[in-house]
Amino acid sequence: MKKVVRLLQALADENRLRALLALERGELCACQLVELLRLAPSTVSQHMGILRRAGLVAAEKRGRWMYYRTADEEASPPVGRAKAFLHTCLQETAPILRDRKRLAAILRRDPHELCRRQSRRAASAGQAAGGRGRQRRSR
Repeated sequence: MKKVVRLLQALADENRLRALLALERGELCACQLVELLRLAPSTVSQHMGILRRAGLVAAEKRGRWMYYRTADEEASPPVGRAKAFLHTCLQETAPILRDRKRLAAILRRDPHELCRRQSRRAASAGQAAGGRGRQRRSR
């Protein structure tokens, strides 16, 4: 019963559903998911952790990057049925069709360059936030 509750809780979020359906196209780097969902890397990581604990997604770390795929071989029967249900219900909805177009463009880009660009963006945002904090304290 607890596994089914965890599964249903994992599916009760639009961003997690979008990520799960994007993974039907194949394995994706975390940076590609960040780009697709337009969420902070930490938020995407939390969502993917929830999907992993529910048995919907498998992950593999390669070097500095994390790669995700659907958990086909490891999936329990309830997970398999849930994924089939989602595919049937959501595959042709407007958000998923938009995601498909965005994902096609994302997949044409080098994933390592995408990850590096996101890392640089996060670092510069952190420096900017740190600079503002120091200015406030010195007043």
